[in-house]
Amino acid sequence: MNWTFGFIGIALLVIGLVGQAFEMRKIRLATYGEDELASPNIFTNKKNFKWYAIIGAGIVFWYVAERT
Repeated sequence: MNWTFGFIGIALLVIGLVGQAFEMRKIRLATYGEDELASPNIFTNKKNFKWYAIIGAGIVFWYVAERT
């Protein structure tokens, strides 16, 4: 196992998941307000795609680390 790729993959995965959580909270508060539930369509907001890319890169690095 290549530990550098594994560490980078896990770090990107954690950063992506935490970043997306904060971004989704900001989107929900800006769109729906404090006391309303958000629509499931919030996942397709274009602000989320950068976080999806970071999460995907983390998964790829993690996979490469496991296979080498």
